[in-house]
Amino acid sequence: MPSKYSYQPCREFNVVVLGAGGVGKSCLTAQFVHNEWIESYDPTIEDSYRTQISVDGRQVVLEILDTAGTEQFVAMRDLYMKTGHGFMLVFSISSRTSFDELQTLRDDIIRIRDDEKIPIVIVGNKADLEDQRAVDRAKAFALSQRWDAPYYEASARTRTNVDEAFTDLCRQMLRRDDSEEEAREEILAQRAENLAAKRRRRRKRKEKCAIL
Repeated sequence: MPSKYSYQPCREFNVVVLGAGGVGKSCLTAQFVHNEWIESYDPTIEDSYRTQISVDGRQVVLEILDTAGTEQFVAMRDLYMKTGHGFMLVFSISSRTSFDELQTLRDDIIRIRDDEKIPIVIVGNKADLEDQRAVDRAKAFALSQRWDAPYYEASARTRTNVDEAFTDLCRQMLRRDDSEEEAREEILAQRAENLAAKRRRRRKRKEKCAIL
């Protein structure tokens, strides 16, 4: 039997990468999209990347927004959060402050979207700096369980878990999109059934009138 997804069109999603300044958001994104490592640190204002990938045999186009982590651009985050279909929340395992900031970011996303089930992946970047670890792995996994959001320890430098984190987020967005499409189809089917029922009732009334 053919898959229900065999003939589905390519899906398009907006992914927003959020986190404190200097945690490696741009490096993660550049590794995923261009397979390159950015050595120098240049604070990002806003960069947008577009790429197409295959997830479980389904074609997905991602518009990835790499956002600023510096304080002067925090006011722009509300706009990013309104337009995102999925969010990658990034901290550095060598910075406890960047980890603590994730709670505020998630709270803002839920406040703006009014949705606690929005697709989110948590990424502890700079896993290659294990000797500088400031965030206990158990704390990050505990946060992941509390939010019901997958957690990956990644390294943009070595490309460890970069593809895996983005792919996981894609799967979440696809599942959500499929669920919403099924709900729309059920509503349309119910409307069609209601309309058909009304027509049947009208025909019966007309038949009674004709007999009388």
